[in-house]
Amino acid sequence: MIKTGKQHVASLNDGRQIFLNGELVENAVTDPAFRNSIASVGRLYDFQSQPENQELMTYEIPGSSERANRIWQLPTSFDELVTRRKGLEAWTELHAGFLGRAPDHVASCIAGMYMGRQVFEEYDKERANALSGYYQYARDNEIYLTYVIINPQADRSKPAHEQQDEFLSAGVVDEDSQGLTIRGAKMLATGGIMANEVFVTCIQPLQAGEEKYAVSFAIPMNTKGLKILSRKSYEQSATSVFDNPLASRFDENDAVLYFEDVKVPWERVFINQDTAMCMKQFHATPAHVYQNYQAQVRLMVKMRFLTGIAKRIAETNGVIGFPQVRETLGNLAAQNAMVDAMVHAMEIKGTHQGEYFIPDRHTLYSAQVLTQQLYADVMTTLRELAGGGMIMLPSSIADFANAELRALIEKTQQSPVSSSEGRVKFFKLAWDAVGSEFASRHTQYEMFYAGATFVTKGHSFRSFDWDRCTGLVDQMLDGYSLEDELLNFRSAAE
Repeated sequence: MIKTGKQHVASLNDGRQIFLNGELVENAVTDPAFRNSIASVGRLYDFQSQPENQELMTYEIPGSSERANRIWQLPTSFDELVTRRKGLEAWTELHAGFLGRAPDHVASCIAGMYMGRQVFEEYDKERANALSGYYQYARDNEIYLTYVIINPQADRSKPAHEQQDEFLSAGVVDEDSQGLTIRGAKMLATGGIMANEVFVTCIQPLQAGEEKYAVSFAIPMNTKGLKILSRKSYEQSATSVFDNPLASRFDENDAVLYFEDVKVPWERVFINQDTAMCMKQFHATPAHVYQNYQAQVRLMVKMRFLTGIAKRIAETNGVIGFPQVRETLGNLAAQNAMVDAMVHAMEIKGTHQGEYFIPDRHTLYSAQVLTQQLYADVMTTLRELAGGGMIMLPSSIADFANAELRALIEKTQQSPVSSSEGRVKFFKLAWDAVGSEFASRHTQYEMFYAGATFVTKGHSFRSFDWDRCTGLVDQMLDGYSLEDELLNFRSAAE
């Protein structure tokens, strides 16, 4: 089915247990902490369901006359991969890349696992059947998934099974003919408030003795015993869309999930207590590449937005003609083009894995290494361009409601290209993208969503074609020898 925004929003009123500010949230759909962001996700589904967007956003399921969102598409060629990316790109433009866990991210992960389902079949045919069945179910029912794939930090000098509480990290406490019983916590359910279901596993390497934590499964967010512990809501703190145009509409939220003896049926279990298979599900299948390729497509769009903010700052402040400002903007434009080029390079250098066409692994990991460092630099550049412009703003939209203050705003908020109202409106947006608490969270997110820098650099190291490089060194070394050079030396001496 092609889901509409109304259908998705209605699906979230399902009795899930969300805790915020010490209380149980009765209905996230109407709660001021979440309702605008939920509505923003609804607009994604409205966009995809519009007839004029059908070809862009959906594809015909092979062997069927039904259509599904392209987030579930399994490309078999370069052209299909590019066509899918254009759909993801269009969706991302609706939120300018500020929904890091929009529906296309975890869908890409599950689709990648399905493309590598032979790895699951070699592990356990029943678990492979569960994965295949779930992929088809999620695709056909347009399930919006988040995921929790890391353990609570706690004492990071100790593995999960040596923590003070054996079930601090979510693990198997019981197993029977019906399925697994899970107890403990997992991080970090970004977008979980707005998602239908959650994919639960562990991407961190697990040791011998930690088998109970080595599981992989998917369950609805309203499953009995599942508690959603929300962080502070930036949307709730946003006084208006005018004052916080991003935080008020695109705060996807993050949450710790606590599993209070949650029952997971076997048909939803993809891995059962196997540490090696937990790693294989990501790295022996296209899953890790496919999900992070989506993340780079999202960042590509976000970089365009931020580069647009930079140029508008220069225009608003009347400094666009300054040579040093043009130099700064030129550097930002080059950084923007680098992210764009790497996304396209992943596609061009892609290869077939079985019947499916997969983005190039090392180009992806190179992009992650570079963009982790890049994002903070871009934030600093925007701050330098704006100076005090993002701070010297009216306290809130209420100031415009006061005739005396509005007159003073018109005198003090001037720009060569905009009215006073337009200047304030723009710099409120710029601050929400760069300097607000919402913006600070995004900087942290872009720096660490793919793991610490040593993790992404490790992926780059392992996936690089070192032999091609050292082969050039060997070729150069093989072009001469000590004995030959000694003969030449002696001949020249005679």
